[in-house]
Amino acid sequence: MLAITLLGLIVGIAAVLTGQAMEGGKASSLIQPSAFLIVIGGTLGAVLVQSTPGCALRAVKMLAWLVIPPKGITPEEIKTWTAMAEIGAKKGLPRLEDTARVTQDPFLKKALELVADNHRADFIRERLLTEIKIRDAQLRVGARVWEAAAGYAPTIGILGSVLGLLHVMESLKDPSRLGTGIAVAFVATIYGLVTANLLYLPIAGKLKVIISAMTLRDEMRMEAAAAIASGESPSRVRERLTAFVNGVAS
Repeated sequence: MLAITLLGLIVGIAAVLTGQAMEGGKASSLIQPSAFLIVIGGTLGAVLVQSTPGCALRAVKMLAWLVIPPKGITPEEIKTWTAMAEIGAKKGLPRLEDTARVTQDPFLKKALELVADNHRADFIRERLLTEIKIRDAQLRVGARVWEAAAGYAPTIGILGSVLGLLHVMESLKDPSRLGTGIAVAFVATIYGLVTANLLYLPIAGKLKVIISAMTLRDEMRMEAAAAIASGESPSRVRERLTAFVNGVAS
């Protein structure tokens, strides 16, 4: 996950710099600390004004998923659920309480506890689906923070360019400095567009993909728990869950 993220970022930046060089420009002309400060600082400020503290913190923590994403649906988990279905069929559903006790995943723990307590399948679906929807909504709010940053960055970049042009207008008595001054002023716009389209929007998009995979994984767990609670055979449980893996693979 980290490799393809870095590759995409490198390719995007390299394309911009190569295009700049092909037009006869210099990469050094794109290095303007003041413009960088205006765009990054202004975007950060706008995002903080829009967000709640918890939402902003969640958005930052979710960046770790770009390096190590949460596990999605795997064949190994299907084997695990099939084994739990066998335990429930042979030793009784309450025995699943032992597995729930040592499970670290909160959602999986809840699913196993509901099954072990002999709740009906429809009750298990209703209870777990509520948790899935709440968690999905919370995580998507975090992803939208990065979408918001992508919306603010180009506008802040234009603001930086306007400030730069104001500075240029103060130098009208020296026409030789106008060309360079105007070029420098527009670097802020470039920063805004580049950060929005090569950083913030891609981050938001990838986080949404990860969130969708997590939601699908938990929906599979919900169906597995409901199937075991309704007394379906281990082979039937495996067939039901395999459909989720095939859907991800396609």
